Amino acid sequence: MMLNQRSQISTYMTHLLSEGQVVFSREDAQKELGVSRRAFLDAAERQQRRKHLISPRHGFYVIVPPQYLGWGAPPPFWYIDSLMHHEDHPYYVGLLKAAELYGASHQAVMEFQVVTNKRMPRIRIGRSIIAFYYRKDIKALVNAVVEHKTDTGYMKVSSVELTALDLVRYPHAGGGLDNVVTVLSDLSEQIQPRKLAKTSSAFEVSTVQRLGHLLDRFAKHNLTRPLFNKVSKDSALPWIELEPALASGNGFTMEPIERDECWHVIVRRKPEPD
Repeated sequence: MMLNQRSQISTYMTHLLSEGQVVFSREDAQKELGVSRRAFLDAAERQQRRKHLISPRHGFYVIVPPQYLGWGAPPPFWYIDSLMHHEDHPYYVGLLKAAELYGASHQAVMEFQVVTNKRMPRIRIGRSIIAFYYRKDIKALVNAVVEHKTDTGYMKVSSVELTALDLVRYPHAGGGLDNVVTVLSDLSEQIQPRKLAKTSSAFEVSTVQRLGHLLDRFAKHNLTRPLFNKVSKDSALPWIELEPALASGNGFTMEPIERDECWHVIVRRKPEPD
């Protein structure tokens, strides 16, 4: 689409929506409209005041279709892939949001959770909050990330196995250990043991120990045998805490109620799934 200099940004936005696109960059818009940076920014600001356009990151714009004016923005899965391409960083949608896509969620997920190798602040876009979780070696997980079709294309999502490991690695993002256990119970029917063991290579041994212990708690031994064989083949497992905060010694320390001799996990409070 080539527009002359008199074309307005609203016409450009309408054309993009007709093509199933809801995002554009400042550079692309300037080129298509044939206007200066200042002229484009002035026009974009007017659209933002009318709530028809938002800019969650510098130089990146999201069009607000009429049906989402009341929400202030379309849902994040419409534009997350384009946003992360704009940031030029690998990513995947994970944790509770990925679990929700796999049908394992007992409550509304308040954040759209994204894992990436760039430290990024949370973004509020309309009624949605995009929360970013840092993973330096994210490229090591490329084979554990799948493409999920959306209304506007695709987005990258953690596999079921990667989702399970991440929930244990980031328990605060999973709503606490009790909620993590609940979600893991639902995910367990979809987890493939060999894929889980393979994906675990990219995680700390302590994360694998905790996940193995939790899966064994609800008798998912078929899932944990390959996992245990992989993580314990080189050396004996160290003893770790299931919940380190309970053994912090900051004025309140709970006594152990259980010691898992298989996974070498010390339990001071039994997780209580919903």
